[in-house]
Amino acid sequence: MSADARYRRIAADIHARIQAGEWMPGDPLPSRAAMAVEYRVHEQTVRLAYVLLRQTGILEGERRRGVYVAHPPAMRTLTDPDAPWPYGAETTDTTSCRASDELAARLLVPAGVLLRREVVERMDPGGRSAMLVTSWWRGSRQAHAAYVVEVGVRPVTEEEATSLGLLVDSLAYRLVRTRLDDRGRPVETADLVLPMDRWLIRLSGTT
Repeated sequence: MSADARYRRIAADIHARIQAGEWMPGDPLPSRAAMAVEYRVHEQTVRLAYVLLRQTGILEGERRRGVYVAHPPAMRTLTDPDAPWPYGAETTDTTSCRASDELAARLLVPAGVLLRREVVERMDPGGRSAMLVTSWWRGSRQAHAAYVVEVGVRPVTEEEATSLGLLVDSLAYRLVRTRLDDRGRPVETADLVLPMDRWLIRLSGTT
């Protein structure tokens, strides 16, 4: 069995033992050395299994410290994707980029035109990453009078997975939010990426 398959098998077995109730949320797991003896593998293999289980939100803990069973993430309901975020947020990127064909169509601008780009990581009340918001606009940021939203599902990228604590290719909600001026023209567009295990989407409105 390859080293990759070995640590993934151990991670799957530990997950099954947690689901069976051997360890409950908040319980510490045995040390890597103890688990290495139990599974008859190198301690590094257990470390990789623990890393994988932390990335998928099953375990919590830090390097060189003990790990413990994570409490299930809070399920939250998003009702207004344009409302101010009430918790912590961190801007992780502010760069310029050229408009792809998709972004050009969303903003009604020529493909290749220079756009501003901003990536914001929004946190839940406990300080964990709740969603990623990537916004694009041309020129100066403008006020908007309305917005439209399209909801879909797609796999997360490697960068998104790292920020959100997910496995690469995990499925997430993707909300395409386009802000409009008072004449209905797009002034800004954004991708809101929300882990499916932490969010419900419930949109409503009036006419």
